[in-house]
Amino acid sequence: MDITSGHHSQHISRQFNKELDALKTHLMAMGGLVERQVQDATTALLEGNGHLAEEVCNKDHDVNAMQLQIDDECTQILARRQPAASDLRLVLAVTRAASDMERIGDEANKIARHALSLIDEGYQTNGFIEVRRISQQVRDMLRNALTAFARFDTSLALNVLHTDESVDSEYRSSMRALVTFMMEDARSIGPILNIMWVLRALERIGDHANNLAESVIYLVKGLDIRHTALDELDEKELDS
Repeated sequence: MDITSGHHSQHISRQFNKELDALKTHLMAMGGLVERQVQDATTALLEGNGHLAEEVCNKDHDVNAMQLQIDDECTQILARRQPAASDLRLVLAVTRAASDMERIGDEANKIARHALSLIDEGYQTNGFIEVRRISQQVRDMLRNALTAFARFDTSLALNVLHTDESVDSEYRSSMRALVTFMMEDARSIGPILNIMWVLRALERIGDHANNLAESVIYLVKGLDIRHTALDELDEKELDS
C-alpha cells in the first residue's frame, strides 16, 4: 500500500500513533541539524571563519547522539509494536535515513577540519568557485530530500536522484581543473589537496542525500531502488 503525507496508518493505540509521530519529528530535527552543519562548514571554508569551523566540529557529537536516540526508538517500536506494512517501512526508512544523515554530519566535520587547516596555513579560501558550485548543489539536494521525506513526495525524491548525476559530473570536472592548476603551480599543491578532499566530502554528501531520496521511494511505494539504474525507473509507477 502506498502512503502519502495525508494518509498513514492510524491505530487503536494512541500511544503507537504518538511514537510514530515522534519518530518522524526527531528525524526531521536531525535533518535540520545536519543541513546546518553542511552550510556552516562550507561557509567557514569559503569565508575563512575558524570559529564557525570549530563550532561544526563540536556539534558533531550532537548529530551522533541524535542518531543513537532515533535508533533506540526504532528498536523499541520493532520490539513492542511489531509493525507491519507501511508502518514497518516507515521504521526501516527512518533507520536508513538516520544512518545517512550521521554520515553527512561526518562529511561536514571533515570539511570543517580542512577549513581549519587552510586557515592555519594562512591560505585565502574565498576564491574556490568549485566549492561554491558543488556545495550549493548538494545543499539543495539535502534540503529537497528532507522535504520529500517530510511530505512523502516521490516526485521531489526523483528530482534529487537526477541532481546527483549532475553533482557527480561537476565533481569530476572540478577535480580535473584542480589537477591542472597544481601542475601549473607546484606551490599550490598543499592547499589544493585540501580542497580536493573538501570536494570529495561534498560529493559524498550528495550520495547520502541520494540515499535519503531512495528511502522516500521505499517508504511511499515499497520499492527498493538502491541498485536500480536511474534510466530504468518508471516515473509513471512512482507518480501513480
